[in-house]
Amino acid sequence: MRLVLSKQRTLVAIGLCLAALSARLAAESAPAAATPEIQTQESQTAMTPATALQRLQEGNRRFASNTPRRRDWPVKVAATAAEQSPFAAVLGCMDSRVPIEIVFDQGIGDVFGVRVAGNVVNDDELGSLEYAVKVGCKLLVVLGHTGCGAVKGAIDRVELGNLTVLLAKIQPAVAAAACHSSKDASCVTKVAEINVSQVVKEIRERSSYLRTYLDAGKVVLVGAIYDVATGKVRFLEN
Repeated sequence: MRLVLSKQRTLVAIGLCLAALSARLAAESAPAAATPEIQTQESQTAMTPATALQRLQEGNRRFASNTPRRRDWPVKVAATAAEQSPFAAVLGCMDSRVPIEIVFDQGIGDVFGVRVAGNVVNDDELGSLEYAVKVGCKLLVVLGHTGCGAVKGAIDRVELGNLTVLLAKIQPAVAAAACHSSKDASCVTKVAEINVSQVVKEIRERSSYLRTYLDAGKVVLVGAIYDVATGKVRFLEN
């Protein structure tokens, strides 16, 4: 009996030792949490519109392939508490499936996000984008998406309080798309693409401040469509 108990204790001790060793090896081999990249005035100044666009493209590829960067969010919060130096500003739809920082795999302090249903533009959005450029942003993006509820509402000519006026801003895109079914996914996407292109054009036409930077090549303005089914962003030709 004593011999059996002794063997049992020995086996238990060996098992505990192996478990401890396994845990230690796993901890040592696991990659350390990455120190979050902090966007500074220096890095913002050094960035070009082309590298800013590349950074968003690479970030979306990471997101879509489920390989986002590891970030220490509390450290990022503390590091950006005193100031911010975003490199891009994104005018996107308010849709809950298209969170700007997440789909582009960016951190706190990296991008300005301006969100409104249908990613339409008015004086408030224009002022926000002008501020972004004033403080150093090199890239402006108008981001629409597939399956957009605002676009569907515009196609169906929905009337609902103040939303009626907002949806009217998308009507020119509906007319240009020459399709009339909100249940047709390709029609909704076509209207969304045209709407993005028209908003890009409207931003340039309505803001002389932004136009000065765009014409000088100091800032680039592009349109893009996010696919809610794949997580991929497709940048449009201007």
